[in-house]
Order: sequence, then structure tokens, then C-alpha cells
Amino acid sequence: MSQILVSETRKILNPNTLTFEERKKDLEEQEILIKETLKKEKNSPFSRWSQFNLEHTKELMWLALKHPKAHAILYFLVDQMDGKNAVMCSYAVLQEILNIGRTTASTAIKTLKDNGFIAVLKSGTSNIYAINDSVYWKSWGNKKQYSKFPANIILSLSEQEKNLQTKIGSIKHKEIVT
Repeated sequence: MSQILVSETRKILNPNTLTFEERKKDLEEQEILIKETLKKEKNSPFSRWSQFNLEHTKELMWLALKHPKAHAILYFLVDQMDGKNAVMCSYAVLQEILNIGRTTASTAIKTLKDNGFIAVLKSGTSNIYAINDSVYWKSWGNKKQYSKFPANIILSLSEQEKNLQTKIGSIKHKEIVT
């Protein structure tokens, strides 16, 4: 990509020059295109789409039968993951959403990790769950190599400081209803 020189007047000998007004118009057109693209993506019937590789049906049936809590956690993570197959949440979120104890959540996460359904990455004391993109993914198949970041972050109101719970509770946000 060549550099663009923006100035008061167009330089005739340099084809990569624009006036301030021309550059402003270009940027406005780019912004309109970005907004239109985002609007199309938001209104797409596939905005809540997740792909599943049928080669892993047997493993998922095994998981559902032998480890139903781990299977439920996997479905929760798949439902909440972003277009790059990642989600960040605490054990408290998993416990509250699925009505399970900490030991159950921990055992289920270990089962998912040990059997290759997820990778658990650390960011300080937080866990980022990256869902195995050969099993599930939300983007186009040719974008699977970008499967880990950025992550959706799921917070639990009960984990927040008491003085923030009232403030956060009054803010409009997406709520996960169980």
C-alpha cells in the first residue's frame, strides 16, 4: 500500500496526494461501508450460527452420555464464544448459569481440556476458554486459523464488589436467562 499525502492542494506530479476535502470524503465513504457491512452482518440469519464438524459426532455423544455436565459446559461455551472461538468467564459464571458446584465445574472443565474439546488459557487469574476449532467454529472455515482472540467476556454480578452490583445491575446489558 502506498502512502497518501494529504495537503491543502493536490500535487500534480504525485498521484498519491489528496486535498483535505478529498481525504475527508474518502474516510466518510469508508465509514459508511463499514456501517453497512456491520448492519448486514447483524441482520444476517447466520449471525448466531455455529458450525459443527460431523467427524466428532462419536466423541460428542460419548461426552453427552458419560459427562453430561461437561457437555452442558461445552454447549454454554459454544453458545457464548465469539467469532474467533473464545470466551472468558469465571467458574462462578459456570456455576450460576448451570446451577452446579465448583468441584463439578472444575471436573467438567478438566474433562473438556483432557479430551481436546477446549484449551484453557490464562489472563492473570481469569480463564479464557478456546473451543477446539476442528469441532466447532463460528466463522467461515477458511478463517479457523484465527480461532482464539479476541474473546467474549462473561461476568457474574455476584462476583462484583457490593457497591458496583447496584450500578452494574442498572445498566442495560445482555442477560443470560437459565
